[in-house]
Amino acid sequence: MSTVNLKQLASRLGLSSSTVSRAMRDSYEISLATRERVKHMARQLDYQPNPYAGSLRNNVTKTIGVILPEVDNHFFSSAINGIEEVAQQNGYHVLIYLTHDSEEQEKTVSKFLTSGRVDGILVSLAGGTRNISHLEKLKNLGVPMVQFDRVSRKLNTATVTTDDYASGYKATAHLLRAGCRHIAHLQVSASLSIGCRRMQGYSAALHDYHIPYDASLVLNGSGTNAENLMRIRHFLMQHPKVDGIFASVERLALSSYQACQSMGIGIPDDIKIVGFSNMETAALLAPALTTITQPAHAIGHEAARILFQAITKNKPVLPSQSLELKSELVVRASTMPGGGLAQPKTIMADYRLAG
Repeated sequence: MSTVNLKQLASRLGLSSSTVSRAMRDSYEISLATRERVKHMARQLDYQPNPYAGSLRNNVTKTIGVILPEVDNHFFSSAINGIEEVAQQNGYHVLIYLTHDSEEQEKTVSKFLTSGRVDGILVSLAGGTRNISHLEKLKNLGVPMVQFDRVSRKLNTATVTTDDYASGYKATAHLLRAGCRHIAHLQVSASLSIGCRRMQGYSAALHDYHIPYDASLVLNGSGTNAENLMRIRHFLMQHPKVDGIFASVERLALSSYQACQSMGIGIPDDIKIVGFSNMETAALLAPALTTITQPAHAIGHEAARILFQAITKNKPVLPSQSLELKSELVVRASTMPGGGLAQPKTIMADYRLAG
């Protein structure tokens, strides 16, 4: 993505780069009329001073920014712990910016960070993000950036994720082994990698167990908790044969519990539920929730490690540095594992039983 630089702005104005630079800094050496003309043209061309260029930057901030879709989530709170551990080892502070799963808020935060407030950025995309031009702009300014968990492959940088495809497969295969025939998939976002990969794993498991894929059993859960609760309730009324739910994120698993309890649907007798979750209290729910548990602390730690390699060595962050860490299926009472279907073509993994 091309952006207007200082030299191009100066050329459009018929001024020297040094004059434009001083005008943008409100130097007394430049007349008020010229300053106003420069700033007016800068606004028209959406010019942003590049605080990351060596010639314009005198000091590092000793701060990194972390852009998150939500913080009241056990995965992200654990990831933050991993990030802060590495930041402290490097003598850095961490600033957390919440997007509340909004693309517009993510754009606002990104624009705010173009002013050089941080030395690098870790980002987990909002569920509603479709266009990543705001992040490309930051990257083109020279800001080191690493994506984690919720990522876009279009952004040419390193990512740290979990094995979403394999985990989606394992979760669905586990429900099938437990006897489910009509499995609903609650998807957080069709545009994010976690939504696509977990969905692909879900679909592949159905295929391997000879269960037809039914698009009507895939429900979008990118709304608020209240909206998702209403959607799931309506969905279950429309699809009374559903006997299994694979929730792609923690909050959708909890909303599924609420919906079933409010409708008098028994878990696991009527519907079995498995969801991605790092909640320590998953074992304390009634019934205890079967989970795909991600290595959240390690994901945050590794993302920060890659970022600080770039910051301290003044090197770019490259896609070749990307990592994929393994998650674990922890079986609890919400699925009551059992048999009933033939074995799949390929056995993906052994399953660990937890109390």
